[in-house]
Amino acid sequence: MSRSLKKGPYIHPKLLKKISRMKAGDKTPIKTWSRDSMITPEMVGYIFMVHNGKIFIEVEAREEMVGHRLGEFAPTRKFIRHGGKMQKELETKAKVVSGETAASKPKQEKNK
Repeated sequence: MSRSLKKGPYIHPKLLKKISRMKAGDKTPIKTWSRDSMITPEMVGYIFMVHNGKIFIEVEAREEMVGHRLGEFAPTRKFIRHGGKMQKELETKAKVVSGETAASKPKQEKNK
């Protein structure tokens, strides 16, 4: 459910204070834990260090981001890869294309 239009967008007051103190051309990142703050037109061009629960991720506010939240651009989960049969087939195809095949590797002899 979205926020009431009557209330307006939520921006953390301390974040607004930090933005107003900075100069327009200053590229110093603004460190924040406020993932729920909405990006406004005044924030465009500034760099924010948004906390994702573990580290701070650098987010540069652009014109297309206006109306979105800061937390949308700092993912909290790290995607590694999907497993399974299809993924293994894709990986073997990629190895064959790159030239790394089983025939190019030397075979090891077993001693009995």
